[in-house]
Amino acid sequence: MTVGNAGSLENEVYEGQFGSFTVDQHDRQEVVLYRAGLAIAAGSFAIAVLCVFFAGALAPWVATVCYGVMWLALGLSFFKIHIYLRALHRTLQVFWLIGGIASLAIALLYPTPLALTAYEQPLTIFGIGFTFAALTGIFFKEAFCFNRFETKFLVFIVPGLLLGHMSGILSANTERGMLAVWAVLFVVFALRKVIQPIPPDIGDKSVFEYLEKERQAAKVSL
Repeated sequence: MTVGNAGSLENEVYEGQFGSFTVDQHDRQEVVLYRAGLAIAAGSFAIAVLCVFFAGALAPWVATVCYGVMWLALGLSFFKIHIYLRALHRTLQVFWLIGGIASLAIALLYPTPLALTAYEQPLTIFGIGFTFAALTGIFFKEAFCFNRFETKFLVFIVPGLLLGHMSGILSANTERGMLAVWAVLFVVFALRKVIQPIPPDIGDKSVFEYLEKERQAAKVSL
């Protein structure tokens, strides 16, 4: 529900759960950056998967570089995403950071490219997997908030593939198939985010304002 000049989002007034609010340029920029991070991450992951299938000996090196780009892009998204629950937001950021630190440590510890190490040494996914746990958090948020079919599948495919590889219960063909589906759905998700209207990703700003007031009141009471 909005009133005001429909020709400019910045002039529109939205009625939220705890009052009215407006969408300003800063809000729009955060959403654009959030989506840009997802697009870069999805593209990098897709390139890595294509290399696994077609690049031969170069695949582990290219996939490792793509993973690094994906991790950085996801960092941008995690710092720009709008999530009502601050604890959940911070948890996803911490998971992302742990995944990066663990990946760097593993890359320094083993002489092989990180992507090859993760494949040959499945237990290293205990560390690297934090990055993908954080990514799964984004998929879960998008599935819950926007009912996106691709994220509903990704919520199960991502941990299913990683845990299946760690436990050794998946065949090589099954893993390759799941990896391909993951890449395709990730790209579909990122492309659909690009064309989605901006306000839904901003959310109800009155809720953010209300929760912030509650936090400030709690600090004063202490």
